[in-house]
Amino acid sequence: MKKAIKKKEVKELIKTLFELYDLEFSKKDKFELDDNVVLINSESKFFYYEKKLVPTLRFILKNSLLKTITVDMGAVPYAAKGVDMMRPGITEFDEEIEKNEFIVIVDETHKKPIAIGLTLFSGQEIKDMKTGKIVKNIHYVGDNIWNSA
Repeated sequence: MKKAIKKKEVKELIKTLFELYDLEFSKKDKFELDDNVVLINSESKFFYYEKKLVPTLRFILKNSLLKTITVDMGAVPYAAKGVDMMRPGITEFDEEIEKNEFIVIVDETHKKPIAIGLTLFSGQEIKDMKTGKIVKNIHYVGDNIWNSA
């Protein structure tokens, strides 16, 4: 159920989005909340995950705001179903990634975003790993957030 976000909260939200992602929005934009999804001008742009604002995949398609982890084509169907990413399926990653950082998961062939995840290790730790879960999948193509707008 969509509901308008109060003016005072909009002001704080605009400030937060600028601080987190260096994005500027206007108080004239229409801000709504649909469950945990923030809609701006009727488009799903962000969602709340553990009280933190995270860009949606639809927004990421137009704005590269997060560091990426690239997975091989064998891992794509799993990522697109919400499965967490394991080390063997990861082909590239930014070594500057920090533990508990939001990242976008892209496929190795087309570099298309297929999921948003939360890293369980830093880039330096990932580099030394051969096995294990690396990324917790929190939003993917076709989930409720994707379908919200």
